[in-house]
Amino acid sequence: MKLDRGIATLTLDSPENRNALSAALVAELAEALTECGADPAVRAVVLTHTGSTFSAGADLNAPPSPYAFVDLLRQIVELPKPVVGVVRGHARAGGLGLLGACDVVVASEESDFALTEVRIGVAPAVISLTLLPRLEPRAAARYYLTGERFGTADAVRMGLVTATEHELEAILDGLRKGSPQGLAESKRLVTARVLETFERDAEDLVQRSASLFASAEAREGMTAFLERRDPEWRL
Repeated sequence: MKLDRGIATLTLDSPENRNALSAALVAELAEALTECGADPAVRAVVLTHTGSTFSAGADLNAPPSPYAFVDLLRQIVELPKPVVGVVRGHARAGGLGLLGACDVVVASEESDFALTEVRIGVAPAVISLTLLPRLEPRAAARYYLTGERFGTADAVRMGLVTATEHELEAILDGLRKGSPQGLAESKRLVTARVLETFERDAEDLVQRSASLFASAEAREGMTAFLERRDPEWRL
């Protein structure tokens, strides 16, 4: 953790696998967030990355349990300090779930995003907890169903990204001006709808995700992805 005038920066630093969400990375991030939440010197948290990818989504070789990932997403949403996601490159699948959990997201104009689950035989089930309450419905339908890439301008329009990167310093300065109590209580107001989704849907989505990942189609999709070939259903 790096602390600068009340802003703690947490950096996803596994560029060799494009910051894929492994069990180890999820556990380390959860621990770091706990430390930030308990540290009175921390006014807000920036979540960023090394390399060209914020996160490529789940690590298919060493994935976290669905419950551990749900707990991490909820921890970000419930943290009594604002969390600002910063993307300077690519974000895919579960990486978008992390961004959905953040309170503010900024991205470079060159960044791009995709919900690629449908292409390996699964669905963006668990990450719907943080994404669907925030995304414009027609845009969510398009990108959930097609797996297409989209850029920062579209991400802003659909509600995934707050602003482009040139506004980051102004946003951080604004957070530094807020009182700890004011920030915590204001965050509770703006995250209430997201937390309602966790209460209502988390268990169902975890079970749905587990069922999908155990299916024959998902096994074919993940094998095809790892072997860098088209899956058998590709037309």
